[in-house]
Amino acid sequence: MKRTDIATLGEFGLIDRLTKDIKLTQKSSIKGIGDDAAIVDHGGQRTLITTDLLLEGIHFDLVYTPLKHLGYKSATVNFSDIYAMNGTPQQITVSLGISKRLSVEDIEDFYSGLKLACEIYGVDIVGGDTTSSFTGFTVSITCIGTAEEEKTVFRNGAKDTDLIYVSGDLGASYMGLQLLEREKTVFDGDKDFQPDFAGREYLLERQLKPEARKDIVNMLAENGIVPTSMIDISDGLSSDLLHICSQSNAGCLLFEERIPIDYQTAVMAETFSMNVTTVALNGGEDYELLFTVPLHLHEKMNNLKGIRLIGHITPPEQGCCLVTRDGQEMQLRAQGWNPLAEE
Repeated sequence: MKRTDIATLGEFGLIDRLTKDIKLTQKSSIKGIGDDAAIVDHGGQRTLITTDLLLEGIHFDLVYTPLKHLGYKSATVNFSDIYAMNGTPQQITVSLGISKRLSVEDIEDFYSGLKLACEIYGVDIVGGDTTSSFTGFTVSITCIGTAEEEKTVFRNGAKDTDLIYVSGDLGASYMGLQLLEREKTVFDGDKDFQPDFAGREYLLERQLKPEARKDIVNMLAENGIVPTSMIDISDGLSSDLLHICSQSNAGCLLFEERIPIDYQTAVMAETFSMNVTTVALNGGEDYELLFTVPLHLHEKMNNLKGIRLIGHITPPEQGCCLVTRDGQEMQLRAQGWNPLAEE
């Protein structure tokens, strides 16, 4: 495949090439790419803004991360933050720090994944920036969304006796990462090496191409349910549940036997001699929704698909505890991803 040196196009030539076919679909997108700033008009609704920064070598490894998948993931992790506030993502801006070893076609691959995610979720790309980078590929995306004022959900609204729910299953993304890292170690530059991914496709997809849970937000809305608190699971169930409890001045009881874990996750954890509960609690990058609802909605929640009751909120003086399968109570600790932890 022909590879075009980015310098032959320059910054504005590259932007034109990447964005020439982008069409605005949101009524609130008044002005997109091509001026000094984008213009959006949300007609009196609350505007939500979130930003994620992804750095090569910290958040992703291009040895095993296809650029198209990286583009898709870079978008959906931002959408997930907006959904976690019970909002709707509508626009993104995309800023890239590009190293010299990447070609125009590489950046086009990244943008193809980015645009696919935006098409699926109904989000407009309205601007951004590009520059050179001496430290690898850098991706910064800002997502703008809206939410109705009375239906906006924060992390600090959990109340005593509220029920704790989580969507999907946990730990699969982390086990996908472990699998990719293992095969990278075996690969070690061997051009004829064929990675062993058979039967592990779900784990790889959860790591390389996660989805934001728009379906869960829509399902709750269709059933007239507004969570009292909500967060998306990016750092790990333990860390993110403790965020809710800390900001809500509350405790919690989390039941180990209720934590949803996929079969492939359990098998891979055993292969790596890892405790599968530890993986589910601390793995991170699942991008599932963790939320609380009042106790009186228990029966209504039982009729909803794709979510699991995993515990309940308690008074703050009772602390945050994990109830093990044998009935023992252990203090819940934040052992998930910490981007600023010492090596």
